[in-house]
Amino acid sequence: MKFLYLFCSAAFLFSCQMKSVIADQKNNIIEVVNSSDVTIVDVRIPEQFKEASAKNAVNIPLAEIADRSPELLGKKVVVFCNKGIQADEAVKVLRKNGVEVYDGTTLKNVKAIQNLKN
Repeated sequence: MKFLYLFCSAAFLFSCQMKSVIADQKNNIIEVVNSSDVTIVDVRIPEQFKEASAKNAVNIPLAEIADRSPELLGKKVVVFCNKGIQADEAVKVLRKNGVEVYDGTTLKNVKAIQNLKN
């Protein structure tokens, strides 16, 4: 019984800490997307980028992100795509290459954050 109590207490504390981390990340991405020194990168293919993208975004398709990562060194970068899958991969590649990168997840998300500023 004592073990169950300890386990439940630990699980509760962990869940509270995770909620705090998630809230911090959410607030951080809002701040980063709307900062004046951010580079917003759309990692979708050029055809999708031409159809619609976020304000001031540049297009660096995921297939090119590793080769073009030196362009992004020293910059604060937010990446996004359609569903967040390619953005997740881009984050891994860019972090591996020393880029300060944030996951904006989706076009819809980044555009919504940009609209919060207006």
